Amino acid sequence: MSSSQTLPISDPPSSSSTGNATWSSAITANPALRSFISRLTDSTRRAFTRRRPWYELIDRTAFSKPESLTDATSRIRKNFNYFRVNYMTLLTAVIAFSLISHPFSLLTIVLLLGAWLFLYLFRPSDQPVVIGGRTFSDREMLGILVLLTIFVVFLTSVGSLLMSAALIGAGIVCVHGAFRDPEDLFLDDQDMAGTGLFSSFSGATTSAAVADVMARV
Repeated sequence: MSSSQTLPISDPPSSSSTGNATWSSAITANPALRSFISRLTDSTRRAFTRRRPWYELIDRTAFSKPESLTDATSRIRKNFNYFRVNYMTLLTAVIAFSLISHPFSLLTIVLLLGAWLFLYLFRPSDQPVVIGGRTFSDREMLGILVLLTIFVVFLTSVGSLLMSAALIGAGIVCVHGAFRDPEDLFLDDQDMAGTGLFSSFSGATTSAAVADVMARV
């Protein structure tokens, strides 16, 4: 009598785990993309260490009507220097909310960004793009992506949505900056020099991407 044998059976990987593995392998296989994401993460973390307490932003006792347009402009400038990270976070939140409330626009932006990242910016130069049996050069790929970006931003509802969200966010920032009295705020040398969220992303963060783009053109 032959003894029965049990065959090992493994569960098929789920679609989510497969997608995560594909994304992780894509990042691991591309040193430029991996370095860019690492630098971007570090820069973002350093920038957010300069975020001001939110209770200072919404302190009702500090609000007053500006005496003139010049006073309002001065307040906006001082408040922006002090609350720069908070303002940029608020602006990003407004844009993100607008995109989330319009899934098609969000999907379009994600696909466009992914096309730039994986088809041009961080694609190895020795791996040409082949679509429908035709090989596209770097210049042709750049032209296609530029035309596609112009079409998406200026000729679809995505561009108007982004512009509207940016204007709403900027309006909120300007109104808050004009009515928030900055007399109780202490601006150090770094604040007056204009260091903040965007300046924290040093040239080292995007130097690899810029150098790669210039080498391809």
